[in-house]
Amino acid sequence: MKYAILVNANPDTSASAISAYRFVKAALEAGHSISRVFFYKDGIYHALHYRTAPDDECHLTQAWQTLAQAFELDLVVCVSAAQRRGLLNPDEAKRQGKQDDDLAAGFRIGGLGQWLEAMLAADRVIEF
Repeated sequence: MKYAILVNANPDTSASAISAYRFVKAALEAGHSISRVFFYKDGIYHALHYRTAPDDECHLTQAWQTLAQAFELDLVVCVSAAQRRGLLNPDEAKRQGKQDDDLAAGFRIGGLGQWLEAMLAADRVIEF
């Protein structure tokens, strides 16, 4: 089965955020494929480079990075949602005259076209 995953959940305020990660990890370990994980709305906070979780909690940004590296998982952050919330990749930070970008490694900026493409390629779409 091939899944496309939409993550709207904020990693700090929603149990759906950890559920999204656990579902994707279990699906990949079971041999399924994920066409793309698309982070939208408050889900973009998963991709903050400087996000730091308390020591006794799962650090979802690092967990996604590890999973992406192990399974060549495509982690795409919506450009509009990211800009609205101040998350910039290096090119956008430079364009806007900011000194630093804050997109975590392993994530990339993309548009709704990439989400549409992922949905078309998938057997099932799941939203968290």
